Amino acid sequence: MNSSIDPPVLWSFRRCPYAMRARLALAVSQTPCWLREVVLRNKPAEMVARSPKATVPVLVLANGTVIDESLDIMIWALERNDPEGWLSGDTKDARRLISRNDGTFKFHLDRYKYPDRYENTDRAMHRAEGLSILQDLNCRLASHRFLCSETFGLADAALTPFVRQFANTDRAWFDAQPLPRLQAWLSTILESHRFTSIMSKHPAWDHGPGTLVFSPEIMPN
Repeated sequence: MNSSIDPPVLWSFRRCPYAMRARLALAVSQTPCWLREVVLRNKPAEMVARSPKATVPVLVLANGTVIDESLDIMIWALERNDPEGWLSGDTKDARRLISRNDGTFKFHLDRYKYPDRYENTDRAMHRAEGLSILQDLNCRLASHRFLCSETFGLADAALTPFVRQFANTDRAWFDAQPLPRLQAWLSTILESHRFTSIMSKHPAWDHGPGTLVFSPEIMPN
């Protein structure tokens, strides 16, 4: 691993699924970062100046390079260090799952979770469309423990935060659905050190470098 003398700055929001997937890859690659927790209703001017689209996550490297798409952050981190071999599972199949998640599934998830934000939204229809995609994932898990193989990989990390968000919108309803393999998959990941380690709470950034995270010297076993 090529450790960095000057850790990059990661602008993040704990509950954002895009930020979660980025943090998962940064953590597994043991890439030290200065984490700056963002309050979305009061986004820091420094972050917006670096990334005018003003959404998290934003990774600013020591040389000033800005990476502000979550999947790009994941790939950058894993190309730096990939101890679990996530990139070995970066196949056309995995990319197809990620593309569907970030497109069709996210479209229905937003309208299921936040129906008041959209005009003439049929919340039940969007829930049903999202469920159809989850049923497909459930079927995939009949063949292997994780979405693309027997080991946790890029697709699992990229999709988990969004499936979690869908499930938590109405947890009792989700738990009652006939999705046993997907429900077990989700629970296994959410209860893992891999996931809990990236969900620590941090105070909102105000000034200074931030909180050092994901360094090999401070990552718990």
